[in-house]
Amino acid sequence: MKNYCSRAVIIFVLCSLLFALNCSRQDQMFKESRVLMDTFCTITVVSPSEEKAEDAIEAGFDEIKKLDNYLNNFSPDSEVSAVSQSAGIKPVHVSKETTDLMDKTIGISKITDGAFDPTIEPVIKLWAFSKRPDNPSIPSKAAIENLRKLVDYKKIKIDSAASEIYLEEKGMALDLGGVAKGYAADKAVEAIKAKGIKAALVAIAGDIRGYGLSTSGKAWKVGIQNPRPENPASEKPWEDIFASLYLKDSAISTAGDYQRFFIKNGKRYHHIIDPKTGYPAESDLISVSVMAPEGYMADGIDTAVLILGPEKGMKLLNSKGLDGILVDSRKRVFITKNLKGRIEILNKGYELAN
Repeated sequence: MKNYCSRAVIIFVLCSLLFALNCSRQDQMFKESRVLMDTFCTITVVSPSEEKAEDAIEAGFDEIKKLDNYLNNFSPDSEVSAVSQSAGIKPVHVSKETTDLMDKTIGISKITDGAFDPTIEPVIKLWAFSKRPDNPSIPSKAAIENLRKLVDYKKIKIDSAASEIYLEEKGMALDLGGVAKGYAADKAVEAIKAKGIKAALVAIAGDIRGYGLSTSGKAWKVGIQNPRPENPASEKPWEDIFASLYLKDSAISTAGDYQRFFIKNGKRYHHIIDPKTGYPAESDLISVSVMAPEGYMADGIDTAVLILGPEKGMKLLNSKGLDGILVDSRKRVFITKNLKGRIEILNKGYELAN
C-alpha cells in the first residue's frame, strides 16, 4: 500500500510538472513600439519565450533603423540624399538594400505608367509640406512646370554589380518615402523570421506586414485609419479607424490626402503629387489601401491608385491580382471582388458602394 501511494504521488507530481511546463510554453503575444522613420512603429510577435520574443523584436527594429539611415531623404547623410546631391555629376555607391529597393521602385513606376515616380522630390520640396508655414502659399505654375521637367524615373540608372545609382540630370532628386516604410516592414519581417518566430506583425504607420496567426488562432486583424476623423486634433489619429479586415501572410498599405496637407481658400492641398501635373492629385479619392504579398508593393501601388482615381486604379489592381479599398470624397468605399465579405465597416459615415 505504501509503495502504491508513493508511486501515485510521483505520477501526480510528474503530471503536474508536465502541465506546468506545457503552460509555460504556450504561445504569448509580445509587443513593443518605438518612433522610427519619423513615425510610430509597432512590432508584435507570437512566441512561447519572452527572451526569444525580445531578441526578435530588437532584430526587427534594428532593420528598420538601418534602412531609415539609408533611405531618409530628409537626412543629408543618407544614401538617398547622396544620390540626389550627385545628380548629373557622378554615380554613388550605396548599400545592396538601397539598390534593391531602387530597382523595385522603378518596377512600380513602370507598371503604373509613371503615376508613381520617385524623382518627384523637387516638386514636393517646392510645395513645402514638411515645413509648412502658418499661411502657406501656392507655388507658381511656372515654378512647378520648371521643376516638373526633372521628374522622370527613366533617368535613374542602376549598376547592380557595382551597387551604384546615378541620376542623369542635375537638379534631380529622389523621394523613396512612398515605398521605404513598406520595404522596411518587409525587411523587419525577414529579420524576425530568421529568429525562429512563427508569427509576427510589423506596423510602420499605415504600412503593415504580417505572417502566421495571432494567439487567437486567426489571421491578424488590422484597422484602416479614418481619413476624415471627427476629432482632427487627436494626438493618436491612427486609433480612429473606419474599417477592419484580417491580414494573413501579406501586407497592407494606406495612402491618403489627410497625412500631410494644408487648406487654402477652402481647398485641400495634400502631399500626394501627380507627376503629370506637378499638383496634388485630384482623383476624388481621399484614401486608398492596397493589399499585396510584399509591403513595398502595397506601399507604392496605393499612392499610384490615389493619383489614378477609382476607375483606372481598380483596373490596375485587377490587372496585377491585388486587393484594394478605395474611399472617395463622399465616403463611398469601393473594394475589389476578393474583399467582398472580408471587410467590416465600423464607422456609420462610410458605406460600401454598389
